[in-house]
Amino acid sequence: MATTANSGEGIGQRTIHELKRFAFIFLYLYITLGAILLMKAAVLQAHGIDFAPWGIAAIKAAVLAKFILIGHALKLGDREKIGPLIWPTLYGSMIFLLLLVILTILEDMIVGFVHGQSIAASLGDLVGRHLAETAVGIGIVLLVLIPYFAFRALAAVLGVERLVRLFFGESARFILR
Repeated sequence: MATTANSGEGIGQRTIHELKRFAFIFLYLYITLGAILLMKAAVLQAHGIDFAPWGIAAIKAAVLAKFILIGHALKLGDREKIGPLIWPTLYGSMIFLLLLVILTILEDMIVGFVHGQSIAASLGDLVGRHLAETAVGIGIVLLVLIPYFAFRALAAVLGVERLVRLFFGESARFILR
């Protein structure tokens, strides 16, 4: 987790800051989504179906990490954080879940358009025969977002540097630079 970029920083420092934020979010999503896809691969393999999830997990993590950074740039989910940390945690998780669902739908529509498909054909897998799988996927993404926003809420109260030191010790200063 990195500190918030200051307006006085140069473009190089802001770029490094944003790349660190992207890398942190990507790594978190890659690990969590990768674990879920690994479980899916194990179930499919038990039924004789080969499934290699690592490329899918990396691509999905990169896309979702970029979408999350867009949401942060738009200051979505930022509101006064008064009261128990559960409220900003759940609020941010739900707002970003909605953002990720909307942007994923738009992404599927654009990919479909590029491949010459209609909007209905592009979204057919999401809402058609795979509706239950889509609903479960949305629930899983919510469960992945809750710890992410819980840590953000903690960082807002404790400060990013203190939170990083509490979790990783003094040797983790490279995360903040």
